[in-house]
Amino acid sequence: MSAMDPGSKANPFVCHSMNQISSRGIYFGDNPLVYSVPSLMLQLTLITIITRLIHFFLKPFGQPIIGGVVLGPSVMGQNSAFLNKVFPARSKVIFDTLSLFGFMLFIFLIGVKVDPSMVLKSGKKALLIGILGFFVPYGLSSFVAFLLNEFLSLDNNISILLPKIVEMLSMTAFPVISCLLDDIKILNSEIGRLASSSSFICDVCHWFIMALRFISTLATTTSLKITAVSSLSCALFISAIVFGIRPAALWAIKHTPEGKPVKEIYTFTTVVVVMGAGFIGEMIGISAIIASLAVGLVIPDGPPLGAAFVERLDCFVSVLLMPLYFGMCGQQMDVFSIHGLKNVGVLQLVVLVAFIGKSIATMLPLLFGRVPFRDALSLALIMNSKGIVELAFLNDFWKTGMMSDECYAIMLISIVALTGIISPLVKILYDPSKKYIAYKRRTILHTRPNEELRILACLHSPNNVRAIISLLQASNPKKESPINLVVLHLVRLMGRASSILVSHRQCEKPSPNPTQSERIFSAFQKMEQQSHGLIMLHCYKGVSPYPTMHDDVCYLALEKRTILIIVPFHKQWIYGEKVETSYAFRNLNKNVLEKAPCSVGILIDRGNKKNSRYLITEPMVQKVAVLFFGGPDDREALAYGQRMAENPNVALSLIRFKVLNTGEIVGGTERSKMLDSDILREFKHKTVGCNERVLYREEGVENGMGVVTVARSMGRAYDLVMVGRRHGESQIMFQLSKWEERGDLGAVGEILAGVDLDGGASVLVVQQQTKLWGLHDPEESTHLRRISL
Repeated sequence: MSAMDPGSKANPFVCHSMNQISSRGIYFGDNPLVYSVPSLMLQLTLITIITRLIHFFLKPFGQPIIGGVVLGPSVMGQNSAFLNKVFPARSKVIFDTLSLFGFMLFIFLIGVKVDPSMVLKSGKKALLIGILGFFVPYGLSSFVAFLLNEFLSLDNNISILLPKIVEMLSMTAFPVISCLLDDIKILNSEIGRLASSSSFICDVCHWFIMALRFISTLATTTSLKITAVSSLSCALFISAIVFGIRPAALWAIKHTPEGKPVKEIYTFTTVVVVMGAGFIGEMIGISAIIASLAVGLVIPDGPPLGAAFVERLDCFVSVLLMPLYFGMCGQQMDVFSIHGLKNVGVLQLVVLVAFIGKSIATMLPLLFGRVPFRDALSLALIMNSKGIVELAFLNDFWKTGMMSDECYAIMLISIVALTGIISPLVKILYDPSKKYIAYKRRTILHTRPNEELRILACLHSPNNVRAIISLLQASNPKKESPINLVVLHLVRLMGRASSILVSHRQCEKPSPNPTQSERIFSAFQKMEQQSHGLIMLHCYKGVSPYPTMHDDVCYLALEKRTILIIVPFHKQWIYGEKVETSYAFRNLNKNVLEKAPCSVGILIDRGNKKNSRYLITEPMVQKVAVLFFGGPDDREALAYGQRMAENPNVALSLIRFKVLNTGEIVGGTERSKMLDSDILREFKHKTVGCNERVLYREEGVENGMGVVTVARSMGRAYDLVMVGRRHGESQIMFQLSKWEERGDLGAVGEILAGVDLDGGASVLVVQQQTKLWGLHDPEESTHLRRISL
């Protein structure tokens, strides 16, 4: 039995037997649906399945709340028998409580992922967009709301509600933006980083307005004594979190060695603290949601502590509990409660004005800064996105009786429609890879003899250091042509809401417990010191999700005018034994090869025991072989080998493959064959006979097996083998492509990367620059002509 006080939506009550918890089963005459546990299990099952199905089919639009709408009175809830049996009134208290508890944990995890220092780190552009992005739509929509109140006879609840709606529409919630950027895979793009910083600034402006409104409400509706006590309680509560929980979290991090798992006691204690803070917050007048957010904000983001909390709680919260919250909000919406067009027109006009105001405030600073219109429009759309945070505000308005069923339905439809349109539009408008197009040749082959060699070396762990340092030492840095080296440590984004790409600053006093990044950078700094000014080092750390990690690589390569990007192969060897295959790294390498603005080298390190230390302290002769079949990539590999040949500690062998019978070793145009002949003739003229450390020989093969036999013998004879990635179609290349599993290294590269290669030689598979403004064919000249992007 249920009842409700007259005129109050906020105080319904239900009479329910306290002993109806678990059912004995239908065979003993019990109806499971009248008992709490089976009823909750059915609700969880239905909501999870329907939410997931709808999310799967409508993934581009990102609308998980539609699952709750389908189960609510708008669709399936129209059947009163279904609604009373599956979602009876007596189960609402348990269902809503569990939903809000899940939302509280979700907000806590959002707080853990956020770095509050972003406010101080934000640039002027992000600061300007964030401030204008809140106050411009706030001012415009407030003015429109005032005019509507003055000249139209609005319903009383609409008049009271409009200021709250204006405030909600003016905000840009950082959690919503970070989730959207991650979904459309532009989190670490230029616009993605700007959107993250700007939305956080916008959130701070909103919190400031909320705090002023809270204090103003207290001062006008309560006595001075209650206002003072409440304000003091809030101040003490925040102080306890900042000066109590924050130091405890830092202590836990200090006592967790790098690479070791966080102790279970830390996770347990934190969850207890979150629940305790929620209780104290509710007791002194602060929502448990705000309290859990405050606790999350003081816990440092990222590994080890923040990442551990996200890893252990995120699946449970996002997969099980959050669908409950979406279900609760969706079930509260009844589309049939919308009766007239007047309220629809009023609310939609305010929504439209806020959208236009935020778009103008976002785009103007960018357009004045000469940012392309498409990029500015993309950021404006992103800043207008709405999601879970706005949904929480609407739910709070509805629960407190401030918002009618009609207004709730209108605003929920507006948010769902707005976000559903924005997500695919941004995907169409903004493609970060279009920026990774150079305006000149950035290849080793086209580098002048007196020009510095700009290399970007990417690493995932200290295991990659030795092979890259060995390659750099063979690259012949010299006074006329030094090496400008950028080292980028790529780290997976864990326990953070926004990506990071920062320059590393060397500390005057080394840390007693250096991080993995510091150990990597330290090895290269020692190499720089030993080079006596022939190598100039710049160190960066990029923290981003695996699917968009290539954006950091390509952005930095374009920014630093890099000539060669070196990335580790996705398979790792230790002492000659393959121990790990990372498909995330394979996808990263594939994207870099496809989108890089310069030449790329995939470095395969077989973990040779020889020279296992980071630095080679004594000069040692490295034996290097270049396999030449023909084509632009082989020419690039040969140009790199020709530079190495000038190094007194390198013995270079150029092995040119030819076909013994009729046919060609590789296909290609006449121009390509001419360029092959030119570079071979130049190489022999400059090195063969003039340099006793350089050897040129030709290998005649009849078929693909002959190439495989020669390639497999390279492992024991050389320390480094270089070859081009792409080769023109021919009968031999067709046979080679069938020999090994199809990969990203090309026919010959896959043979050299195979597990059955003798010895422990490292392999560098080279691809010449493929993206150049005006370039349609790698064989073309460097004359530029305009192309449509």
